Amino acid sequence: MKPGIHPAYGPVVFRDTASGSAFLTRSTLTSEKTIEWEDGRTYPVVDVEISSVSHPFYTGTARVLDTAGRVERFERRYGAR
Repeated sequence: MKPGIHPAYGPVVFRDTASGSAFLTRSTLTSEKTIEWEDGRTYPVVDVEISSVSHPFYTGTARVLDTAGRVERFERRYGAR
């Protein structure tokens, strides 16, 4: 890789605003806001609206849509041509 063309890659805390949970990972994102983490160090914090902690698919609260009804409606409209 060429030196000097890639963004800095370092530790960042992502905080889920929907659930209030936070996790430390590495990213190229940065922020002016900081937070003191459990290890006593200060890291930049990025607020996200949804993460795997609050997303319905990962929490098991996702609704299953009626796909059979959609397929039947499509076949009625356009038929098997």
